[in-house]
Amino acid sequence: MSGKIVAMILVVSGLIAGAAMYYFQVYAFYDTVSAEDSEVFLTSVATGAPEAIGAESVRAIDADSSPLRYRACFETGLSQAMLTESYVVYEGAVPNVAPGWFDCFDAAAIGAALEEGTATAFLGEGNIHYGFDRVVAIGEDGRGFVWHQINACGQAFFDGDPLPQGCPAPPEQ
Repeated sequence: MSGKIVAMILVVSGLIAGAAMYYFQVYAFYDTVSAEDSEVFLTSVATGAPEAIGAESVRAIDADSSPLRYRACFETGLSQAMLTESYVVYEGAVPNVAPGWFDCFDAAAIGAALEEGTATAFLGEGNIHYGFDRVVAIGEDGRGFVWHQINACGQAFFDGDPLPQGCPAPPEQ
């Protein structure tokens, strides 16, 4: 067999594998979350429990392959003043990048709004999956965004370090 044919087979195989990898990372594992499963919750300062808030135009995606793949966008008529008095503010929120086709979620713009103070991050639900919190950021304009973020318990657990005080028991492996 000629070297050119072998090289051509390797190049074509690499292109096919690369295209398949791209498809699986960006499209294959994501599912649209149904409207009844995409209600937005924030953790109440008074009760410490998640409470549903008035969210409209909710768009959400998720994947079973990782707890970090959840993203949502929504709108609410609730004011920043009411939200910050009633719900737990989340310190250190860093939005995860969403696939390009989920165009309502721009992690860079959300992160900039959080840094500028034109948006506030709230705890949606702690340990929605062990070691991951659901974070909800809401801007002054009423647009909101949701993602999952690893918390201190999850970071320690997945790194194999001792769990910080106050962490729930880790799941059985």
